[in-house]
Parts: sequence; structure tokens; C-alpha cells
Amino acid sequence: MWVVALTPLFLRPASAAPDFARDVRPILEKSCFGCHGPDKQKSGYRLDRRDTALKGGDSGNRAIVPHDSKNSPLIRYVSGEDPETVMPPAKSTVSRLTPEQVTILREWIDAGPAWPDELAGAKDSGKPHWSLLPLVSPTVPGTGANPIDAFVHAKLTEHHLGPSPQADRRTLIRRLYYDLTGLPPSSQEVDAFVADTDSKAFEKLVDRLLASPRYGEHWARHWLDVAHYADTHGNDHDHARPNAWPYRDYVIRSLNEDKPYARFVQEQVAGDALFPDEPQATCGLGFLAAGPWDDTLMVTVREDTVDHRMAEVLDRDDMVSTVMSTFQSATVHCARCHDHKFDPISQRDYYALQAVFAGVGRADRPVDDDASVRTKRKELLTRKAAIERGDAALLEAPETQIKVDAAATALSRREALWKPLEITGILSAGGVDGTVFTRQADGSWFVSGTRPERDTFIVMAQTKATGIRALRLEALPDDRLPGKGPGRYEPSGNFHLTEFRATAQPAGSDSHGTVRLEFIKASADHSDAGDVVANAIDARGNTFWSVHPHYGRSHEAVFELKEPAGYPQGTAFVIRLEQNGTTGHQLGRFRLSFCTELVTDDLRPPPYGEVTDLLKKSASAQRTPEQQRKIAQSVLLREVERELAALPPPKMVYAVAKDFVPNGSFKPIPVPRPIHILKRGDINNPGDPVGPGALNYLPGLTGEFPPASSQDESVRRAALAQWLTDERNALTWRSIANRVWHYHFGRGLCDSPNDFGKMGGTPSHPELLDWLAVWFRDEAKGSLKALHRLILTSQTWQQSSFSTAGAAADANNRLLWRMNRRRLTAEQLRDSVLAISGQLDLTMGGPSVSQFVSRGDATFKPPGGAPAFLDYVNFPPDDPANRRRAVYRFIFRTVADPLMDALDCPDGGAITAVRSQSTTALQAFALLNDVFLVRQCEHIAARCAKEPAPQITSLFRLMLQRHPSAEESAAFTAYLTRHGPANACQVLMNSNEFLHLD
Repeated sequence: MWVVALTPLFLRPASAAPDFARDVRPILEKSCFGCHGPDKQKSGYRLDRRDTALKGGDSGNRAIVPHDSKNSPLIRYVSGEDPETVMPPAKSTVSRLTPEQVTILREWIDAGPAWPDELAGAKDSGKPHWSLLPLVSPTVPGTGANPIDAFVHAKLTEHHLGPSPQADRRTLIRRLYYDLTGLPPSSQEVDAFVADTDSKAFEKLVDRLLASPRYGEHWARHWLDVAHYADTHGNDHDHARPNAWPYRDYVIRSLNEDKPYARFVQEQVAGDALFPDEPQATCGLGFLAAGPWDDTLMVTVREDTVDHRMAEVLDRDDMVSTVMSTFQSATVHCARCHDHKFDPISQRDYYALQAVFAGVGRADRPVDDDASVRTKRKELLTRKAAIERGDAALLEAPETQIKVDAAATALSRREALWKPLEITGILSAGGVDGTVFTRQADGSWFVSGTRPERDTFIVMAQTKATGIRALRLEALPDDRLPGKGPGRYEPSGNFHLTEFRATAQPAGSDSHGTVRLEFIKASADHSDAGDVVANAIDARGNTFWSVHPHYGRSHEAVFELKEPAGYPQGTAFVIRLEQNGTTGHQLGRFRLSFCTELVTDDLRPPPYGEVTDLLKKSASAQRTPEQQRKIAQSVLLREVERELAALPPPKMVYAVAKDFVPNGSFKPIPVPRPIHILKRGDINNPGDPVGPGALNYLPGLTGEFPPASSQDESVRRAALAQWLTDERNALTWRSIANRVWHYHFGRGLCDSPNDFGKMGGTPSHPELLDWLAVWFRDEAKGSLKALHRLILTSQTWQQSSFSTAGAAADANNRLLWRMNRRRLTAEQLRDSVLAISGQLDLTMGGPSVSQFVSRGDATFKPPGGAPAFLDYVNFPPDDPANRRRAVYRFIFRTVADPLMDALDCPDGGAITAVRSQSTTALQAFALLNDVFLVRQCEHIAARCAKEPAPQITSLFRLMLQRHPSAEESAAFTAYLTRHGPANACQVLMNSNEFLHLD
């Protein structure tokens, strides 16, 4: 039992018949349809239709002889046995079939050939594909305690097969624990269950595990695979998403609460629209934003470029694909460039789905758990939207004029508090001095000239005042500068000032002391360590001093002195304005002033933006109506923004939103973008406009949306959510029933969970699938826990996986005559060794934990920013972050954890309905050498040493939940004596018995 080996899960046995849709048709389509397909039929032979493919072309001779590949001309042609008739011909641009492809065709013919009716390729009979047929609950065949067993046994009887015996109780409890919680049972729990004589012991255990919070953590990982969730954007920069995790926690909570599936679907598509008073429903919108996002094209590339517009199309395509593949098992994205080649999905319908998401972008959005705060914020945001729209009733109201007058008075009072600093000298440093400082009439200074390299301007200013509490630096616009400035100008069009430093000294003395500046945060963002103040003008921490989207506006920064400055004889300030850059700079116009008052709202930078000067200089009677409205709008916006700022900060979730903080070219979407059909998917070749809608492929269920969805994007998503959860939407209910089945058996009743179309698989038990879908929808009321309970209590799920009785007739176990043997997932293995070692931290929820260290970017502090390198190997194995469950780890799309990657854990780069099951030497090397696993084996060995039982017995009990046999005990004792207990633990960890559920 301790042989080191990794067994592939679902590699097709040599005796298993290839599946036509998955294995055969792709070969024919790629290599044969060019000459024998829908567009061309050489010799009158076509392979896209079953009848002509089987009977042959103009010759009348059969090309495919059922059950006899040796005498099938098709095989002779494609295998090259007859050099004169080899296909594809030598002059063809299509590559010859590989030996493996020929083998697949041989096996397919020898086994039938099986060619499903729905893929027969005959003229449309008018009957929908199996997955599109209305749901009707089939009659349960025979009698029995569990309808699942009745359907499965009936199918087995048809094929002269019978079910396998029930698995032993130790196997059942291990299988059940891993199936529902992703964690192993303890040896004590195994012993208790094996000894329990209660006939309902298994059912009670199922209920107990379904009630465990561990259930939601484990099954959330399945759902996150389908949502292709990760904590970063992906693509070239792969920036972090610090607020992605609330969606992950939402999924865990929803599953633990057994939220009805219809509600679960609706919240993830339109939770904010359908359930506006439920904060968790907004967190559910993280589903639509869970996939990759191209930061480069969406943020840094201009909006009017082809690249940016195409990035928007691809962004919506990801939302459409995620929704429809997850909830409908439909490959809608295949209709982006043309009508779907196989399924009844038109290109118009595809772009109607794109229109549903044409009013949202992916961004951080607030979520208030407190109902009163949520109500207040909603009121303020509604008021803010009305002000921004220019609502006349608000802007022209009498109380608004009172507020405008009060704002003008406050600004006048503020200006009177500031006194100019007298500049007594200016020193320019850093290159050839070609700079000229000119004093202006209003007391400001204009700096002209250019510098060849780094510039530093040292300004010496003096005042006789004492007790100075604040300094003000103003960057002013000037007609002499491009765009009127303000600030330093470069030929590229950027305006910069990187640092403002100040020291103070008694007037007339040579020595000076440091003035500690405390930044007024209402103005800007910076680090106020020491006496350096950076990024201080435009209130954005990611820009320089005067870089601002609206040139020609004044900006200012106010700094409070941490201690009053001034001496009896007055104070001299030495202020350094420093620029790091290239040639061709102009500083522009600036002004320095001071105040002896404490910094209050009256002293902070004026809040009214570009209308500040108008508000200060002109009387109400002198303003035009347009100016008056503009000032009113600015004053009211300031008022509502202050009220919003006074509210407790909300929790943020990375989700879809129409209103968010602009970032470069990525800006809010007040009105949904117009959507056009793109001919052949070409962004430069738009066709007819389309409005929002769903698909029209379901009998009795229209995809047309109400007119109200034309402008309100939330109405669009609400309509889609309701369409998806309509009881007539057969695909929604078939899809989830099949998906849950897949995770319990390792393969769905239809083995392509995200593709129920003609190119997907066909259900092995179609009647059972329909019965489960109807039962889940109508009787279980969408309870996933009820569906789990039904499946787990069936004899079909409880069968042994060791039987070989049906291998000759059904080697691939499509008929479910035994249980499939499944390997632990990467997360199950990682969590298991933590649980066994006693190191597992079961803390739930919260920000994702970074189980790596950053190399190459000293500024990276996970989870913010994007590092140059991630180092998983040297992350301390005993760090508390390493003890959390794998579902809580920080997932980078482009830099995978080597251990998890080796064990086939997806990185969120693509939708993963079925995880790959590879078997490689790298996996065994990882289990033997990974630093984290090596350390956990040491912890397990230490734990065994504390047990009263012999060390080998304790080791087997902990890791395999059983006692060793006499032979195993002798072999492992010898191995432990020679190599130590930690190494013995590693051997067991590499065993098939540990790595597989059965």
C-alpha cells in the first residue's frame, strides 16, 4: 500500500470506445471537411452527415464498415496503407493524420461506430437539441428508496450489468469527508463510524458535514474554478485586486447558508438591482468581475484607439462567456464573429448579451453592512447624481443661492488669513543657469527658461511674523504656458513638481532648524515622513505636483507646521522646489504665503475646483445664468461629498459597477455604450445596432427584454438574471444538476459541464439528468444541500471503486456500474497535511493571505501592486499565512505556486469546468522536496512521537486512518530506523492510498 505512484484519473482505457463529439468529430472537421464537408463533397462523399458517411459517395461502396476498421476504406485512406489514395492528398494544405488520430478512428469504428442522432448532421428536423428540450420529469423506473439508483440500475440492466458492492465503511467516511469538506476525518471519527450500528449513521454523518462551515469552503473552490476567480488582473502587468476576496467569502457564506440556487444566480448577475437592501447581494457581483482584465489596454491606452475599444469588447465577452457557460452550459462566445456553427445561437443574440453589460466596468465598489449607513449613502449618491446631471430644481433652489453666498463669504475670509511670504533670494542649481524669476503684480513669481537636466530651485523667503502655523504653496495658471500651466511644463505636455522641502532659521542668523510639516490631507496624498512632502497638489497619490486632467486651473497645497515656527526677531524660510526630469522644463507661476492661525476648514485648499476664482471675484448679480449654475453645482457637490466623507468608510468589493473612481482611460459609464454587431468580429466593421437581450434558443422562453432596459443598465442585468432563473429555462436546471454530479463522481452525467451544445458530450443517463433537474427546481426548491444529500445517500455513490466486473462492456464506467476512483485535488492535499500535522488554522474569511515573498520590487506589500517576482520556495513554512486553508490563499494568475501548479490547480486564467488530471514525475518530486510539505512531515512526525501508540501505528492512523498490517509495520519500522520518522511520513504521503479517495 506504500508504493510511490500517481495514477491518472480519467485517461481513456485502451478498450474504451472513443466519444464521437469529443474524440472523433474534431478529427473529421479539421482534416476531412475541407473536401468532404458541408461546402465541398469530392466524389459525392461527405463526412459531416452520418448517412452519407456510412454508405459512401458516388461509388456506392461503404467507406465505414461497422465493427470492422480493417475493411473500412476510410481507415485505408487516412492511414496511408494505400499510397495512391492517401488522404488528405499530398497537395492538400491539411496535415496528415497522426498515428494516434488514426487509432482513435479505428477504435471508434470497431466499437460501433457510435454517432449520436443529435450530431448526425441531417437536415433540421425541427426537434431541438437534447439540452434545449423543455424539462419534463420522467417516470422513475421500478421502485426503490432512492430514484437515482432506480435510473442507474435500469440502465445497467439494459446492458446486462449490475452494480458493484457497497464500499467498506472506512472508505465511505473518508470519501464523504473529502467530498463535502475537502478534509480527512480523524482516526477517532473513522473508528466511531465503523463501530456505529445505527442504520441511519451514514445519513446523520451527511447532515453533520453539510452543516459544517468547512462544507462552504470546499465547495466554494469548485465554484471559483468555474468563475475563474483570482486576486490579480492577469495579462502583462497582473496588478493585484486587494478587494477581490469579499466575493470569495460571499460564495462560501451562500453555500453554507444553502441559499436557493435561483437567488444565488440572481445575486451574481444583478444583486444590486434585484436586492438593493442586501449588502451581500452586491458582493455577489464579484462573479462578473472575477475573470482576467487587461489593465494596460483599459487604463493606459487612449479611449479612441482600436486597442482600447477592442479591450472593451473582450471585457464584455468575458462576462458573457462566464455567465452563459456557468449557468447555461452554452458556448455563446463562438458566435462573436458569425452565427454559431452548431448551436442555434445567432451573432445578433450574442451581441444582445454584450449589450446587457455595456453599462458596467470592473472596479472597487462600496458595500455597507449597516442598514442606516447604507440608506444614507444611497440618498447622498442619488443626490450627487442629480447634481452632476444639472438638475435645475436643485441648482436654482433659493436655499442653494444661500449656500453659494456663504461659500463666497468663507472664501473671502480665508484669503484674508493668508499673508504673503517675502521672497528675499532665489538660487537655481543643477545645470546651466538659464532661468529667470520675475515678480508679478499679485505677489506671485513667474519662472521662465529651460534647464538641461535635474533642476532644484531654492527659494529664500522671510517674514517678521512669529508663531507661524501653516505654509501655502500655490501653483497658478498663466497664459504664457502651454495649456496655461500651472506648474513645470515638459514638451510631452506633463506638468511636474516632485518635492517641496522647507527649513526655518531665525532671521539674520546663519543656523537653522528643521520645520516639520504635517500635510493637510484634504489637499493631496503623500508620505509626510521627515520634512519631505511629495505629490502635493492635485490630491492624487499616483501623480506629480501639477499633473491634472484640467490644465489652466490653480492648485495649492497647505502644510501645517507640527510646532509653531518663529523667533522674536522673525523667521527666514529656505524652501526647495525640486524637479527630477529631462530637458525643456518651465516651472511656471507660483506663490508662497503663511498663516499664524491653526489650520481649519477655512485654511484648507478651496474645494470648488475651477469655479473658485469666479466665486471669489464676482458678485452674484454680475454672473451669467450659466456661471451661476456652474458655481451652484460645484458648491452642492462639495456639500454632498463632505457628507459622504463623514460616513463610516464602506467595505469595498471588486465587482461590476457603473460609477467608480476614474483611472486613466478607464472611466465610469453613465449611460450604456451603444452596441453593434461586429461583422466577422472586426471592431472597425460595425453592423446593425442591437439592444440588450438574452438568447432565443429555448422553446417557450423569449430572449427579448422590456423597453425599460434601453438606458438603465441595472434593468438589463435584472432581466437577464430573471431569464436565467425562469422555470422554463431548462439549461439552467440541467446545468447545475450535472455540475454537482460531476464534483461527486469526478465526471458529469454529461461529461462536458460547460458545453451542452452539439459539440459537447451527450448524457449517459438523460432521463436521470432531467429527473434531477426537475426535482432540484421544484421539490428541493433549489437547495444544493438537498441535492448533495440525495446523491450521497444513493447506492450508486456508495459503490466500491475496486470492482472490474463491467470493464469488458463499459471500461470507461459511463454506465456507473462502480464508483470512480478520484485523486485528491491540490487544495485537498495541502489542507490535509495541515490538518494531520495539527497546524491547520480554521479562521474563516478576510483578505487573501500571501503565501510568498516578493523579489525584485521593494515597494510591493501584498496584496497591493504587482511584484517583479514571487518567491514561494523561500516563504517561511511556519509563517501563520501558510496555515490557512488553500481557498484563502492569494492567487496570482501569471505566477503560480509551483506546488499547486504541479498538482493541476488552475490559476484563474481560464474558466475551468473540469480540472486536468496529469500524472508527471514533477508531482512526485514536489511531494518529496517542497519545503512546505517537508516541514509539515516534520510536524506530523513530532505529533506521532507524542502518541502513546508505537510511532508507525500513530503515523498510519494519522495519515491513512487505519492500522498498519504486520508486513507494513515491519517494513516501515526498518525504514524509519534508517531514515527517520519525517521521511517515513513523506513515503506515506506519496502513496496511492493517501493521494486517492478509494
